Amino acid sequence: MDIQITKDNGILTIGFNREEKKNAITAAMYQQLADAIKDAETDNAVRAILFTGKPQAFSAGNDLEDFLKNPPNSKEAPVFKFLWEISHASKPVVAAVSGVAVGIGTTLLLHCDLVYAADNAKFSMPFTQLGLCPEAASSLLLPHLVGYQRAAEKLLLGEAFDAAEARDMGIVNRVLTVEELLPYAQKQAAKLAALPASSIRVTKQLMKKNRVAATETQMAVEIDHFAKMLTAPEAKEAFTAFFEKRKPDFTKFV
Repeated sequence: MDIQITKDNGILTIGFNREEKKNAITAAMYQQLADAIKDAETDNAVRAILFTGKPQAFSAGNDLEDFLKNPPNSKEAPVFKFLWEISHASKPVVAAVSGVAVGIGTTLLLHCDLVYAADNAKFSMPFTQLGLCPEAASSLLLPHLVGYQRAAEKLLLGEAFDAAEARDMGIVNRVLTVEELLPYAQKQAAKLAALPASSIRVTKQLMKKNRVAATETQMAVEIDHFAKMLTAPEAKEAFTAFFEKRKPDFTKFV
């Protein structure tokens, strides 16, 4: 299974399990992710959610071949169903990130409550490099979290940054070794699962309530732009260059 889902001691663990593709996400995987979080909302046995990957890859973002075959051009697309579910999850969400975290591999973290990273983690949001725009309300949430200039550097240039910088910006709670990461994240999730579920749920709701409407609106605006840009010449050049293993040339576009 490309998405490995387990329930144990109150923790729903959602593991990216496509190591040979660096956990690149397909439409089918997004649907599994959305379904898992939605099911967790009504499952009283689930008291915390934990996202994990592999030592060298949390997720390389979208599987580009599958992405082009199944373009997310509506709010019914599996990727947007997933983003809706994770952004509205009432239960605490923890992430354990090691290796590459590209695109949505980084932006999904903005909807998590606790994020722990291994010292080999590499984050990037290369939307502009692909002729696209941010998603997951990252154009709203990232500036709010790290400040406009830092967010602009990461979203406009799309360049990678390491775990130490992610910690410094507030995206990551703590940096650990690869060996320490998963046990530590599991321990933190277990702490959440052991606390009163109603107290955790209400506290999370209170912290996020002022941004819920704004996040929904921003995601919708991003979706509209993203769908249009996906079929534009710039994106076509970016994807063609990627598959041809060459540097894209955007100088002919204005």
